[in-house]
Amino acid sequence: MKKIRAAIVGYGNIGKYVLEAILASPDFEVGGIIRRNPEDVPAELTPYPVVDSIRKLEYIDVAILATPTRSVEQQAKEILSLGINTVDSFDIHGEIVALRRSLDEVAKANWSVAVVSAGWDPGSDSLVRALLEAMIPKGITYTNFGPGMSMGHTVAVKAIDGVKAALSMTIPVGTGIHRRMVYVEVKEGYDFKQVAAAIKADDYFAHDETHVMEVASVDSLLDMGHGVNLVRKGVSGQTQNQLIAFDMKINNPALTAQVLVAVARASFKQQPGAYTMIELPVIDMLYGEKEELIKRLV
Repeated sequence: MKKIRAAIVGYGNIGKYVLEAILASPDFEVGGIIRRNPEDVPAELTPYPVVDSIRKLEYIDVAILATPTRSVEQQAKEILSLGINTVDSFDIHGEIVALRRSLDEVAKANWSVAVVSAGWDPGSDSLVRALLEAMIPKGITYTNFGPGMSMGHTVAVKAIDGVKAALSMTIPVGTGIHRRMVYVEVKEGYDFKQVAAAIKADDYFAHDETHVMEVASVDSLLDMGHGVNLVRKGVSGQTQNQLIAFDMKINNPALTAQVLVAVARASFKQQPGAYTMIELPVIDMLYGEKEELIKRLV
């Protein structure tokens, strides 16, 4: 069996778990790691090439982007133009359609496939929301995150000028409403009030109740745990009061990484273009022979 050669772009929280997920997948192999500083090679990466550009790697089939959301579009376009598939966990919900449209054009022109927003939300939760709506076409779905660390929001805070270290926690208030609790260490010479104002003005936080607190040590607060509770209540056909709930408690980066590897597998069964997870057949994300999967899961 020819294995899928995957490059991991970025080696932070998600990238480390992507490596674990690839090593646990019998149909994948590690083609290399792309880092801003290729001289920084942790012990676990010594068996693999570590470079600063995917062009320096050979025979890469798919690039798994474990990088900040706001860098995804540029990186994906560059890689797709080489005829290499990409998957990412872009998490700004309101910009997903535009990103899909942008990458679709590049992917089709270069006979490659992009799967966008393939984390757990957006991502696997999106699949659950779609299934719930198929089961209850008329109604309301509430997505309640947390309590837990939001990686996307935390990365956004770290990018704010004056922030030395940060943690953004998502606290569910109920009915899809959330509170953002942001803990920061401020760099010497910066005013905390100005830093807090910049955080609250960022689009990641501007639409939610956000509290910013200065702390002596962010590291003492860190916990990768997160979760979600999805509830849909409504009507099936003409029958009222249908209620379905989905609940999970997870390690945030580990689940994101596993989903990225699953959709990387699925990308090779799609025509050139860009896709979100709800457009992919779920069976394409699974390892194994199709009839065996059907026999076991249906």
